[in-house]
Order: sequence, then structure tokens, then C-alpha cells
Amino acid sequence: MGGGGLYGTAPDYIKFIRMFLNSGSLNGNRVLKPETVAMMAQNHIGNLNVTKLPTAMPPLSNDVELYPEQDKKWGLSFLINTKRTAEGRSPGSLAWAGLANTYFWIDPARKVGGVILMQLLPFADAKALELFAALERGVYQSLDGTKAAA
Repeated sequence: MGGGGLYGTAPDYIKFIRMFLNSGSLNGNRVLKPETVAMMAQNHIGNLNVTKLPTAMPPLSNDVELYPEQDKKWGLSFLINTKRTAEGRSPGSLAWAGLANTYFWIDPARKVGGVILMQLLPFADAKALELFAALERGVYQSLDGTKAAA
């Protein structure tokens, strides 16, 4: 598995997000070429859509279908949403997750991203997904100057 065995801290993920939002540069250091960052964020599956991901191991993961109301694409390592999400994520934003309910997103249009790391199984736990959505809503409401819903 491409991601199996990889790990990092919340600050590591935040640095990655900041680097990606800065076209491959972080704190004056070039990590990726801008054209590499752009290529990673492009749709690489053409007219195909990301559909429901059925679990092969129910004790470890639930079935996953993020944003079932919209077409989703796949870039190089990222799920790409094609429409604005209910939380406020812009079309063309990038995201993915890890088995223990770790999630991140990168919104190049709004120059914002975030990460939430839980250590909880099974993957795609309903309460974990609700918490991730609440984090995103709070970030976008803060950017827009609106009050977060209780």
C-alpha cells in the first residue's frame, strides 16, 4: 500500500499543507516545483468519478462515500471535490485521510487547510466525520466573519 506505514505529527501535516498552499515552498525552502504542485492537484481520472469505497475489513473501516451528492475526482494523492461543500470547502479542494480517522484538506482557492488527527477505529466513524466537518465549518465561518452554529 502506498500510504501503509507512513506517519507524521499534526505539526508535520500543517507544514505540508502550508508548503502546498505556497506552491511547493516552505519558510524559504523549495520542496516541490510549482508545476509539480499544480500537477498533483489536477484530475487524473478523466471522466471517471470516485464512488463509494466499500470496506474489505469491517472491524477496521466502514464503507466510505464522502460528498455523495457531487462528482469527485482523484489527483495525485488527493480526493478532489468538484463543488462547494456544505462546510465551505471550495470546488477543486484537495483532501484525504488515514485509517485511524485522521483527515486533512487543502483549499487552494481560499488559501486555507486543516488537519484533525484522531486515533480511533473503525475508519469513517460517524462521530469522527461529524467532528471533522465541524472543524471545517468553524474555519470557514471564521474566514467569512460569521458566527459558528452551536
